[in-house]
Amino acid sequence: MRFWSVLFIFVLSLPLVAQDVEKITWDKTRLLEWEDFKANPKKHLPYKANTNSGLSFSWNATESSDGTTLTYEVGSNFYPNRSWVKEIEEVDYLLAHEQLHFDITELHARKLRKALSNYEPGPKMKKVLNNIYSETEQQRQHMQNQFDKDTNHSINKEAEYKWRKFVEKELNKLSEYSS
Repeated sequence: MRFWSVLFIFVLSLPLVAQDVEKITWDKTRLLEWEDFKANPKKHLPYKANTNSGLSFSWNATESSDGTTLTYEVGSNFYPNRSWVKEIEEVDYLLAHEQLHFDITELHARKLRKALSNYEPGPKMKKVLNNIYSETEQQRQHMQNQFDKDTNHSINKEAEYKWRKFVEKELNKLSEYSS
């Protein structure tokens, strides 16, 4: 009886879980739109919008007579059901700020792909790969926070412009690692 109770609860919660993991994969030809921001705004926060984005990473190693072959997949994702917007005045400008948050995530996806392409499988592979991912994720979070700090959450337009140019340049440098 206990098994079926747990199974029943799990089955009931599946639509809620599935709804929350909706994602938009970064694509240079597909910019964010306000319709993508589906979460309820956090009215107690002073920000006008919030982009929830992140890296996904999976890998597999296979052994053969030629040695170990590592395959991996890295994604840069925007999560609509965790991203929100309040009423805003400068619609295009703020949307570009939120897009830049997503672009910063893509920049780190490329950095992760580059690091993985340079990795030679060896002992403690799982630990090393997890460390590479964790380091990249920490750098991503730091850059996201620094971007908001420098631009005062999009208020400082001069800093915003510098960040746009910087991220564009960095993405171009790592274009061979785009998805």
